[in-house]
Amino acid sequence: MSNNSETGSSKRNKGLGIFEKYLTLWVILCIAGGIVLGKIAPGFAKTLDGLAIYVGRAPVVSIPIAVCLFFMMYPIMVKIDFAEVLKAGKRIKPVGLTLFVNWAIKPFTMYLISLFFLGTLFYGLIGPDAVDLVKMPFALDLPVGATHGAGQVVLVNGIKMLQVPLWRSYLAGCVLLGIAPCTAMVLVWGYLARGNDGLTLVMVAINSLTMLLLYGVLGGFLLGVGRLPVPWQALLLSISIYVALPLVAGFLSRKWLIAVKGKQWFEEKFLHVLIPITIIALLVTLLLLFSFKGGVILSNPLTILWIAIPLFIQTNVIFWLGYGLAKLLKLQYRDAAPAAMIGASNHFEVAIATSTMLFGLSSGAALATVVGVLIEVPVMLMLVRICLKTQKWFGTVRDEKFDVEKRAI
Repeated sequence: MSNNSETGSSKRNKGLGIFEKYLTLWVILCIAGGIVLGKIAPGFAKTLDGLAIYVGRAPVVSIPIAVCLFFMMYPIMVKIDFAEVLKAGKRIKPVGLTLFVNWAIKPFTMYLISLFFLGTLFYGLIGPDAVDLVKMPFALDLPVGATHGAGQVVLVNGIKMLQVPLWRSYLAGCVLLGIAPCTAMVLVWGYLARGNDGLTLVMVAINSLTMLLLYGVLGGFLLGVGRLPVPWQALLLSISIYVALPLVAGFLSRKWLIAVKGKQWFEEKFLHVLIPITIIALLVTLLLLFSFKGGVILSNPLTILWIAIPLFIQTNVIFWLGYGLAKLLKLQYRDAAPAAMIGASNHFEVAIATSTMLFGLSSGAALATVVGVLIEVPVMLMLVRICLKTQKWFGTVRDEKFDVEKRAI
């Protein structure tokens, strides 16, 4: 009886494993397809990109991307038992670890790593004399020729702009990524790594509230500007659409379906149908996103590399720091994996919106946040694979998604 059960579980694992095994390939194909789509049909991509909810003049939420993210998140949200969420909220160690890494470590390592690579190692490659024109800081009206920080006020087409060294503009974009820990996509990474979805949801909620308090404070400090306006509307709108909407839909539909159809039908029939939807929605999201931003990437191939290297290193540093501390704290694997990945991943939607509001759509800072999108998915998929291969580091692992119990030898 046991052997038959194991055989059935193995088949389910194998069926999904084949898709997961080549997920990086599908991601690469979708990124390439999106860039090609943006190149051969720029009008179509521009029209879709224009379908957005704006805060001021900044497009904060892309409606097509929001729809895709809903279908990416809903299958994860609907499977969460909210009784487990309440239990997960009482786990001080993983929640404390997440807050410590995300807010006491990550913003500063991002600043230092980016400063070293962009301001020192790649300084000559970017160009010592290369400059960027960015929007004047809010509520600041200086005369032409005046200096502000590392920039100088210049007049461009009758509009006052701040001329800053190009590498500093890239640095600003990296900083905005570093102070925006993920509050949506990490649910996908935790799901793929077979982590504790309830705990991940709790950490996302706490992280979202913390970001409302600290995003502007840390941004203003690290960017060294006089005032960094906290994008309250952008943050609240983004969190509401990307996290709260699928969460409420998942909670209500789970409760209704179990009441009408029963828990067995819900778990064996309904959830089974939803399994591929998250990954399909992820791939469609990438296709759309890179059809919007592909032109920027193609026009700056080497610059993309200079920015991508410090972002890649930062992601790995934060992941291994969180993962290592989780091991020292003796966390279970299902808690350790999402605790490590929530810091490694970035809320690039908020970073892009903020960079656009602060510095302008064509700024180097905005470009840097787009590069964050470019490397986010492939790198996080790499970290998911690392998590799955290192489960034994944390002892006995109960895999609730596929009903398989693995024991470390």
